[in-house]
Amino acid sequence: MSHSSGEAGLSRVISLPLLVLYGLGVTIGAGIYVLVGETAAQAGYYAPLSFVFASIVMAFSAGSFSELSVRFPQSTGEAIYVSEGLRSQGLSLLTGGIVLLSATVAAATITLGGAGYVLDLIGLPREVVIVAIVVFMGAMAAWGVKESVVFAAIFTVLEILGLLVIIVAGFWAQPDLISRLPEVIPPIGDTAALTAIFTTSLIAFFAFIGFDDVVNLVEETKNPARTMPLAIMITLVVATLLYFSVTTVAVLSVPLEDLAASQAPIGLLYSHLTGSSPVIISWIAIVATLNGIVVQIVMASRVLYGLGSKGSLPAFFARINPRTHTPVVSTCIVTAVILALALFFPIGTLAETTTQFILVVFTLVNLSLVMLKIRKVPAPEGAYTVGLWVPVGGTIACLLLLIGPWLL
Repeated sequence: MSHSSGEAGLSRVISLPLLVLYGLGVTIGAGIYVLVGETAAQAGYYAPLSFVFASIVMAFSAGSFSELSVRFPQSTGEAIYVSEGLRSQGLSLLTGGIVLLSATVAAATITLGGAGYVLDLIGLPREVVIVAIVVFMGAMAAWGVKESVVFAAIFTVLEILGLLVIIVAGFWAQPDLISRLPEVIPPIGDTAALTAIFTTSLIAFFAFIGFDDVVNLVEETKNPARTMPLAIMITLVVATLLYFSVTTVAVLSVPLEDLAASQAPIGLLYSHLTGSSPVIISWIAIVATLNGIVVQIVMASRVLYGLGSKGSLPAFFARINPRTHTPVVSTCIVTAVILALALFFPIGTLAETTTQFILVVFTLVNLSLVMLKIRKVPAPEGAYTVGLWVPVGGTIACLLLLIGPWLL
């Protein structure tokens, strides 16, 4: 985005490792610490495969996002892709709006998950905890993108270490776990199990929301044409491996009914495997959820900034603070909306709504790349590209997840 000489602009300060940690931060923060119990309740021993199925659906869209982020390196990611691919300003504005809604609803969902862990440890009123979490994370996002992303990266390393501790403890406590892996794979003809995996993958899908958020930092990324596709793919592969491993350890180690009933499933799993208090893992879970909130605020505020800078919203949304080089007005608005949602809506409604929003956006983004390829619109020279089958597969997979639950 060009700026006049007297106007502050976004700074290119984010490297590949920081971008991957940002992507993993929002992805892991959004799901695994809260959703292990929920997936186990629905799919039982086959919960790990729900995460694998969700990641396969995500992989098609990841390919589409990777190419589109190089074709159109602008902060309003998805809205620009739809505008260019489907040639519709109305659909583009709708996409930007849905992305904003999904980010704020997801952040509110994560806030409620995090507040649950905090309330287990500290006896404060629920509303006070929610307000403190959201306001602090909003201030962090407004401070500066480098600071926000470094803060998120440190938190992400802690989150991943927490999950690795669970995986190692699982295999250490039960050396026969590897030989029991076939237990998480249903017989080929078991339609009831396959249906459970499919329907549960809609919940598991929520745990992968986040890899796509990295495209909205494209204007602040060093060498984005190379960095973006790599960051998207690395984020998806690492998240899938972690999710499958943790969920496998969980369903093969803890009675399913205990896992399903727990409000802090990772803490329960840690206690069961080590015999120790889950306080440390609970703190890591809090860190994971806080991280998920700050990166959603950063992403949503960049979408507002992008829509303001291209004239779809009033210009003040695109105002960059000269000291912090962040869109402070947009950040404050996003923070206020997240706070309202977290205070007044239940977590189940918020998580389901987020998933449906994201699936609509992914469907439109994949369709946009299909149209660009059908019209033979050339990609920049040397740019990362995928075959037509990738966005076609992404469109079909997202539509199946969207309408599948209604058909079953």
